[in-house]
This record gives sequence, C-alpha cells and structure tokens, in this order.
Amino acid sequence: MLRLGSSSQTRAELLTKAGIEFVQMSVEFDEDSVVAHDAKNFVYLATLGKYNTNFKHFGIEDYPLLVADTVISTGGNILRKARCESEARNILLTQSGNITSIITCQIFHSKNVKLIDISSTDYLFEKFDEEDLENYLKSGDWRGKAGACMVEGFCKNYIKEVRGFESTAMGLTTEVIKPYLMF
Repeated sequence: MLRLGSSSQTRAELLTKAGIEFVQMSVEFDEDSVVAHDAKNFVYLATLGKYNTNFKHFGIEDYPLLVADTVISTGGNILRKARCESEARNILLTQSGNITSIITCQIFHSKNVKLIDISSTDYLFEKFDEEDLENYLKSGDWRGKAGACMVEGFCKNYIKEVRGFESTAMGLTTEVIKPYLMF
C-alpha cells in the first residue's frame, strides 16, 4: 500500500492496472513557480516541489509516498498544460507530424527506499486530422494534460512509432516502481 500524492485520475488508473494498492491524497504544488528551460530539469523540479509539499504534510510513517509530474517536449520546447482551447490547439499543432518526448519524473519514498526516476517515451506522430483535432479540442479532454496530449485517447490514432513505456507517457512509470514496493 502506498500514498499517491497526486489528484490525477490517470495515475490512479495506472496503479490499479498494475495491481498496486494505494490511497490517493495530495497537497497541491504550484507548478507555475518552477523556472526551467530544459524539459528534464523542469519535470524534476516540479516533481521535487510536489514531493517536498506532500512529504511535509503526510510523511511516510503510515504509507510510502509516490509523487510524479509529466512534461512534453517537441523540438526542444517545453509544452506545458494548456490554459485555453486556442493554446491547446497551438501546442497540439506543434506535435502534429513530429517527434514528441513525454517525460515523467517520479519520486517513491518508503522507510527503506527512496527512488527518483526520470523516464522518457518518444512518439512519432502522423499529421493530425483538422476535424478530429477540433472535435478533441471541443471535448475538453485536453484540460489538465501536459502538452494537451492524450496518447491513450486522441493522439493514439496518430502514433506512427513509439520508443519507451506507454505508462511513462500517461504520467507514472509503474514498470520502474513496482519492484521497489517489496522493500
């Protein structure tokens, strides 16, 4: 059993799918306070901020703590969560027909183990269909998603090639943390 320090429904689904028991409770951290020009540095600093905030509030006495953050990078640019439909459109058009790296950093801390992992999954996307893109934008499913990207949803039909774990792209690399749960 662990504490997922995240309000993400997708991360909760990944843990459930991996057969990992958890309670989901988190204290929010302001990701906008993070200043970084490199995607890996950004995602590490955001995850560290989430970890420090949740560790101070919950500790690890009752449950090990797991926190994570995900960022998307295309052409060296960090693609954050879109704030509006227009911004989501521009972010998605940057990914259309390009290689997109989805980078997840996670920190798992139990009484015996502290693991910090940064994993990346690269997707080569076909060009997005304009009408399909507009329908996705109208659905609002892009809200709260790094780079407005849903590899398990809208983007799935446009994947030409994948290098890495799908779970990384969905926000939590369960394949990496699962072996550490027995410590």
